[in-house]
Amino acid sequence: MRRMLQLVAIVVLPVLFACRSGLSAAPTGEPATVTAPADNASSGESTPTHEPSPAAAMAGLPCPLFPSDNIWNAPIDHLPVHPLSDAYIDTIGRSETFHPDFGSGIWPPEDGGPIGIPYVIVPEDQPKVPIDFYYPEDSDPGPYPIPPDAPIEGGPDSEGDRHILIVQEGTCLLYEIFDAHPRPDGGWDAGSGAIFDLRSNALRPAGWTSADAAGLPILPGLVRYDEVAAGEITHALRFTAPETQRAFVWPARHFASDLTDVRYPPMGQRFRLRADYDLSNFDPQIQIILRAMQRYGIILADNGSPWYVSGAPDERWDNDLLHQLDRLTGDDFEAVDVSALMIDPDSAQAAELDEALFLPAVVQLRGGN
Repeated sequence: MRRMLQLVAIVVLPVLFACRSGLSAAPTGEPATVTAPADNASSGESTPTHEPSPAAAMAGLPCPLFPSDNIWNAPIDHLPVHPLSDAYIDTIGRSETFHPDFGSGIWPPEDGGPIGIPYVIVPEDQPKVPIDFYYPEDSDPGPYPIPPDAPIEGGPDSEGDRHILIVQEGTCLLYEIFDAHPRPDGGWDAGSGAIFDLRSNALRPAGWTSADAAGLPILPGLVRYDEVAAGEITHALRFTAPETQRAFVWPARHFASDLTDVRYPPMGQRFRLRADYDLSNFDPQIQIILRAMQRYGIILADNGSPWYVSGAPDERWDNDLLHQLDRLTGDDFEAVDVSALMIDPDSAQAAELDEALFLPAVVQLRGGN
């Protein structure tokens, strides 16, 4: 991941049909520049802002992935299309196919690692170990509760991003690390590290990276087998694009590009699968993923291959079924303007809009083959 520290963001505010009392947005099609606050305090030890309901708990995890009103968990199927949607789709690749960047087994088959971004759950009393970062100014300092056998993205010999994701029981803290390398003394060296309180809507300081280029958490955007087995994914998914803009939009906190052309999408840009896309020809497991793409969308979180959707490795995945996602192309998606949901630019809490008062869309089914 290329990392830039300049503090620029794009916010485009839509015209709302209806919003809860006290929440409003000025109608404008012009981008606005947002500067970062001077006080950059870590979000790792923040006070919880909302106690999630039991229904918000995620399958297979000890804690919900953020409060139920967090932007990751907010439906966006009723929000307006972004005015630059066509340009964003074109620069990512309108005819490029989607790719599930997760599955079972290893890749490459001979000497590779698990397919996807793994995570590990540790107990509250997991011993913490020292960790040093080469981006310390953007990192939450250690020690971190990294177990000796922590799974590393791509495997222990990977030359890729080498993420480690840790969920701690009891504290409900999420520790995420980029480019993690173990040391003989039991400590670790890494590029950057971020600590997120899963009970809180706090964002990282504007301009800070995380273990991801957009400054966002990774785990909430992964497709996980336990969710699919439970029958529903209730959050947005993480994806990558080959070229992004030197800007970020809420809830992202960081950009990783030198490109200033507004045709390129900024970090944090939300997209969704079109409502008229026919899901009926897909396997029921894949339909669950596609419905999440329609209801909650996908969030641009890093530079990488076009339309690569992230997930956690799991030996229960059927890779042949997952590759039904290859039928999707960029043309099946549209960029969404989510700025109407922003209550505070430094919080991930999303406004609750009255969806019933939005104008209904009349659609015709598009082919899903």
